[in-house]
Amino acid sequence: MTDLSGRVALITGAGQGIGQGVALAMAGAGAAVAVTGRTLSKVEATAQMVRERGGKALALACDVKLAEDLAAAVNATVGEFGGLDILVNNAQEVPLGTLDDVTDEAFTAGFESGPLATMRLMKLARPHIAARGGGTIFNFCSSAGIRWDMTGYGAYGAVKQAIRSLTRAAAAEWGGEGIRVLTIAPHAESPGLKWWIENNPEEAKAFFRTIPLGRVGSLEGDIGRALVALSGQDLAYLTGATIPLDGGQANFD
Repeated sequence: MTDLSGRVALITGAGQGIGQGVALAMAGAGAAVAVTGRTLSKVEATAQMVRERGGKALALACDVKLAEDLAAAVNATVGEFGGLDILVNNAQEVPLGTLDDVTDEAFTAGFESGPLATMRLMKLARPHIAARGGGTIFNFCSSAGIRWDMTGYGAYGAVKQAIRSLTRAAAAEWGGEGIRVLTIAPHAESPGLKWWIENNPEEAKAFFRTIPLGRVGSLEGDIGRALVALSGQDLAYLTGATIPLDGGQANFD
């Protein structure tokens, strides 16, 4: 079990779903966690869950589309815990629908909350992570970006694929500072996936048949614990990669 004692993690979108699962897993491994989200009550609930398990947590309201909120979140995290070692860029609005259906506003929101927020937060976190001798940044993409049939997923895939490019660039540019940057492509029991299953039942049935392990990952156990392991020294030579945590469903080769 990877020990993250003494480490500090900042996790966006941690009021529910994958972000919450990652926060619980990292806190369980000993890290102090700053959990952010647009709805303060949700991240306060996550922070309380961490504290009830004996961990350290700071809840912060943050809209990732606002540059000032991102800067405030990093500053508050460093001020509370004395530094930053792990960044998890999880929060994002995604533009769903066919190209004709996706509005300019939805597409812009996808880029502002996805690639732009990811780049901004990585740049804000970088000097603090470097000052601690290095650490790990996790960005999130989706297998929607590599579907053979992109009908209904073009805008969504576009913003997620842009994040993969930013991961590769950051890994290349900051590796000398000990900063590793990875893209995670998860399938997990998140509210977003549950919504998709309920609204696309026939497509969902076909989708589940393509997962070799035959199930969707658990938020804390499968996704959160994997990020804990990826933050440890045993995997310290891994950077710049896209890692599918999806039961073997997608092929990113």
